[in-house]
Amino acid sequence: MTDTAPQRRALADRLTQAGVLVSPRWKAAVEAVPRELFLHPGVFLPAKGGRWKPVTAAATGPDDWVQIAYRDESLTTQLDGHLTADQAGGQVDGPPTSSSTMPATVVDMLEKLEVNDGHRVLEIGTGTGYSCALMCFRLGEDNVTTIEVDPAVAARADAALERAGFSTWTVTGDGLLGHPRRAPYDRVIATCAVRRIPYTWIRQTKPGGIVLATVGGNWHYGTGLARVVVARDGTAKGRIIGRSSFMQARSQAQEAIAGDLSARTAYPDSEREPKLSPLLLEEWMPALLAQLAAPGARFTRATSQDGRRLLHLFDPHRESFASFTENGDTWMVRQGGPVPLWDRIEQALTAWRDANSPDITAVQLHITQETHTYWIEGHPALRWQHHLL
Repeated sequence: MTDTAPQRRALADRLTQAGVLVSPRWKAAVEAVPRELFLHPGVFLPAKGGRWKPVTAAATGPDDWVQIAYRDESLTTQLDGHLTADQAGGQVDGPPTSSSTMPATVVDMLEKLEVNDGHRVLEIGTGTGYSCALMCFRLGEDNVTTIEVDPAVAARADAALERAGFSTWTVTGDGLLGHPRRAPYDRVIATCAVRRIPYTWIRQTKPGGIVLATVGGNWHYGTGLARVVVARDGTAKGRIIGRSSFMQARSQAQEAIAGDLSARTAYPDSEREPKLSPLLLEEWMPALLAQLAAPGARFTRATSQDGRRLLHLFDPHRESFASFTENGDTWMVRQGGPVPLWDRIEQALTAWRDANSPDITAVQLHITQETHTYWIEGHPALRWQHHLL
């Protein structure tokens, strides 16, 4: 086996120089845990045309494999919920469903978790097991519980953790339910995105404990890293502390909008020129606001036969849509269904602009057993309450 200690030290140094790695204890963990152990049997690297090139540890030279393992990027380890690199005969298509997250992102989240010696942590989304191994090194393997919904992914992670010397609590199950058997926890960290923080996580966290998760909706962008502190009354309060993007929790992942989009938007209830450009929805903060203002809305892009851009908002559960057609320098929006999706989103975006376009870190949230409330202080029009029951 190739000794990767120099690569681990180099990774720790890069993360330190970038200002991501601050704590000496986390630096020691990065220097100690071999990332390459958590990439077996292989990874998928991006190829031309949106395809994936499988690369396995067994068929790759040791130096090349180490070089891949210590790239400062996320590495896809599973496609379509089942396919691994050793099962692919050549370049393949498919959506990523498991990965080894970019080390800078992993370490940044671990630093923001603010752990202390003796803390018990629940990790939602074991993935490859690399971040779990870092926590085991820092806190001790008996203080870490990690849960993964995919049995095959969980088995590979458990094997990798054993190879790395950590016999921790690995659980196969739905992470949205937490793991009450080992509760209460001092910290909960999610390495998948969720539409909102499940109240089960709050209930399984000690008063004063921290929950860290990517929230805001189900788009692949326009989501934020929420940090909330649990109170003695069973509620939690905090804010979004930065942009964040992860794969959606498996049970919340949605199929792409398919079918004849023109047929689905053929019968609008209204048509008008929007006050704001729908291209705002391609920006991070407006995308977050759109998902807060119209939970369940999904954003889709297309092109007409004459080359014009077509943008669509669909809420399948509410049977509503907003369809945008480009007309020179202007747009037209056609809306249908019981919920005027664009009206709600446009109102939120207008209020945000009137408030001088605050950053995503201005968004606060409060969680109770019945509701999630998001708001930007001092702006009553920028407040949304989502009921859970």
